[in-house]
Amino acid sequence: MTGAVQLAGMAALRVGTGLVSLATRPEHAAMIAAASPELMSHGVAEAGQLAPLLKRASIVVVGPGLGQSRWARGLLAAVLDTDLPLIVDADALNLLAREPETRDNWVLTPHPGEAGRLLKISARDVQSDRFAAASALAAGYGGTVVLKGAGSLVARTADPVTVCAVGNPGMATAGMGDVLSGVIAGLAAQGLGLWQAGLAGVCVHGLAGDRAALAGERGLTARDVINELRAVMEAKGETG
Repeated sequence: MTGAVQLAGMAALRVGTGLVSLATRPEHAAMIAAASPELMSHGVAEAGQLAPLLKRASIVVVGPGLGQSRWARGLLAAVLDTDLPLIVDADALNLLAREPETRDNWVLTPHPGEAGRLLKISARDVQSDRFAAASALAAGYGGTVVLKGAGSLVARTADPVTVCAVGNPGMATAGMGDVLSGVIAGLAAQGLGLWQAGLAGVCVHGLAGDRAALAGERGLTARDVINELRAVMEAKGETG
């Protein structure tokens, strides 16, 4: 899914990241470069080719557009073999659910369905007690957990679960989670710790969504939110 990784990359740029490199299938790299020349798009045919990119990286988002193929599993394994801080989303979460591990320096960003797979319960069970689910994810997988949804939750074992009070129903459209992963990574790349980046990221994402929704919630897209991210970041002194 070439759009997912492109949305995550553009979101990271819009919150202030200086350089974003994308690792994608070779047949997709030129397409992404043509659509978003600001992103450094690299075709990666197999996991070993990730090494030069990982060596230069300060933080990695893994999952948006990844799929669950052998290629995807190889790339995820290569990323997990590093000590880099990670933002883990989408299919990387589904793959993690098959082979769970614990790590301190990552942020997991599941929606209820992914959270259910990670916890071996149903999405309905997750939604019936979102606070308990977020806490269980943090306890079982370590690091910081952002449980997406109406009132996204941010959890880690050392602190009470935090609720995001911004955002709107128009944001329940495709690609919003990819944008959020890019926002969190972009903030962490600029010096925030992963816990702080998770907290700030859901707020920046939600505030951008609320700005975009001033024109109406119906038909709100992920790119509409990306287009508001810079204004939200510049208004940080006004919003606190």
